[in-house]
Amino acid sequence: MPAVKLSRIETTLADLEYPITTDRAAAALEDTTLLLADGERNLGALIERSGSDRFESVEDLWTELNNVLPREAVGEPYQSEGDA
Repeated sequence: MPAVKLSRIETTLADLEYPITTDRAAAALEDTTLLLADGERNLGALIERSGSDRFESVEDLWTELNNVLPREAVGEPYQSEGDA
């Protein structure tokens, strides 16, 4: 099962042929583990949870994924490595 970090997800999403239905995108990525700050999630399952029937582009799918990711997926809430 391939694994991909959240920060590198756009490369994985770019391997799909767009436009693509939610079912086809989820099936294509069902064996991919998304590595998050708070653990890991199945990428195909996350795509299935999106509210869209299809995605027109990488950006479209990425936006929908951001809507279903848990808040803690990118690290501690309200924390930024850029804040001093």
